[in-house]
Amino acid sequence: MRKKFGLGVILLLVLVLAACGEKSKEDVADKLAGNLEKMNGYKVEASMSLQTGEESQTYDIEVSHKKKDFYRVLLKNEQDEKGSQIILKNEDGVFVLTPALNKSFKFQSEWPNNSSQPYLYQSLVKDIIEDKEADFKATENYYVFETKTNYQNNNNLPYQQIYFDKKAYTPVMVKVLDKDKNPLVEVQFSSFELDPEFASDTFEIEKNMTSGTLGIPVMAEEETNSELEVFYPLERAGAELIEKKEVDTENGKRVILTFAGEKNFTLVQEKADAFPASALVPEQVNGEMVNLGFTMGALTEAALEWHHNGNSYYLASEDLTKAELIEVASSVSVTGEEVK
Repeated sequence: MRKKFGLGVILLLVLVLAACGEKSKEDVADKLAGNLEKMNGYKVEASMSLQTGEESQTYDIEVSHKKKDFYRVLLKNEQDEKGSQIILKNEDGVFVLTPALNKSFKFQSEWPNNSSQPYLYQSLVKDIIEDKEADFKATENYYVFETKTNYQNNNNLPYQQIYFDKKAYTPVMVKVLDKDKNPLVEVQFSSFELDPEFASDTFEIEKNMTSGTLGIPVMAEEETNSELEVFYPLERAGAELIEKKEVDTENGKRVILTFAGEKNFTLVQEKADAFPASALVPEQVNGEMVNLGFTMGALTEAALEWHHNGNSYYLASEDLTKAELIEVASSVSVTGEEVK
């Protein structure tokens, strides 16, 4: 009896010590913040899956960050190599580059600090620290946080689950959730390198506009002049397609889709012009940079413009809010089928 009692006491002590050794939410958050403060930069390779309707698209992501404000984010889709884009931030500003089209745009933007970024380490840590009500749990291999997100002009993705490796405190996976806690965006980190060495031109526009160095093909002239494939939005804010108009231009066909109903809007699409390789001066954009999931766009009060899969798109409306413009635009290019 005495032996059983002694074994029970030992077992209880083991459980207590194990519980004492488990880190709290505050402990882990402090460790993440400390690592962020100490690091000089990082490199990331990841894949990002987007779930829209019944379809899913996957993108490869490469991130290079050098303290404090140097970023290079390559977004690449094997099915849309011409639409591969680079988000670049250096001492000259924030740029979105489309090397295959020899196009570059400069934004007056606070990116990446003005919105959640599921593939940026410091954005994840910031969201954890700022959400005092974040949920936390420790599994065998991961520390898991569930936090609120900060997506400007988009209330459809209010939560995220962030998984960190328990030994390295580096991100392993991020799930961005809708209002019903369904995952619509998932980022899987395949590698995370701390304090790497960067070439001196890593964050320069000229270097990143050289498609050959990125494995991104330059659009050939025959591709530019190929037949336009028309895409339709799945999300329509209560409107219906009432007119489809085709206009011949010097560069081919321009299609104008007019939608009317609860809120009216117009969607214009045409083949994107490939600029000469010598045209490296970025075009100044009077709008804010927004992430449509499959590409980056320029948003103003009443319009949203973007490039995808060799096409240019322009969505305009006096009725749609900024959030609705993003929602409609995000549903274009996901399907090539006309929805009646």
